[in-house]
Amino acid sequence: MHPLGEPAERLLTAFVDQSKAILKDNLVGVYLHGSAVMGCYNPQKSDLDLIVVVEKPVLVADKRAFMDAVTALHAAAPGKGIEMSVVLRLACRPFHDPMPFELHFSAMHLDWYRRDPEDYVLKMNGTDVDLAAHFTVLRERGRCLWGLPVETVFDPVPAQDYWNSIWSDIASAREEIAENPMYCALNLARALAYWRERLILSKQEGGEWALKNLPEAYHGLICDALREYRDGARPDYDLACEERYANDVLNQLSSRLPVPRPKGV
Repeated sequence: MHPLGEPAERLLTAFVDQSKAILKDNLVGVYLHGSAVMGCYNPQKSDLDLIVVVEKPVLVADKRAFMDAVTALHAAAPGKGIEMSVVLRLACRPFHDPMPFELHFSAMHLDWYRRDPEDYVLKMNGTDVDLAAHFTVLRERGRCLWGLPVETVFDPVPAQDYWNSIWSDIASAREEIAENPMYCALNLARALAYWRERLILSKQEGGEWALKNLPEAYHGLICDALREYRDGARPDYDLACEERYANDVLNQLSSRLPVPRPKGV
């Protein structure tokens, strides 16, 4: 059985095998999150989102070997390839904010690694606010590919830290929606769904929620964004509607910060 399709599952198996071979006893687990666990993975356009957890800091030589393996797999991957972060187990339980990482890779960093791999493995570390959102999805719907169970490794992410991660991704949507309407429209929708109902949604699920819960004036925009997300074709977006939508959603959210209390409190 190949839930994501045979090419993606084969690549995930290879990723786990390479991680075990290079990191050896330092490897705690390999975990899948993102669209691949949220029912909206598209092998033509999605990436495979991975978290690798280690027991102790990774040696520079092991980082280089690991990155060589990751970039080789990335080149053979379907869709947008691989996005992954390596984190220490100690930082996952309890959750640390801002979340530190040992190593990170995505397609946007590929040229840097190819140009100067030594510089990359020495400097590609720090903290990443996005990890709060990734860990939240992992706790809710993630998949352990190898190693200790998700709930054993990852503590729940505090609501305020998760919200900070969401907010960092949408705060500049007024300025960015004209350039990237699909991404901004769907991210704003899923942020509002979390704010109103504490729902942890994918971009696709956020758009579907918006069609049921937002004014009809925005439905054309949301349908266009969903169509682009699913099929990749760029619709003829209505710029004025984009701007009204971004202003409306951001005004709703920013007028009620900080994060709402959990349901039932």
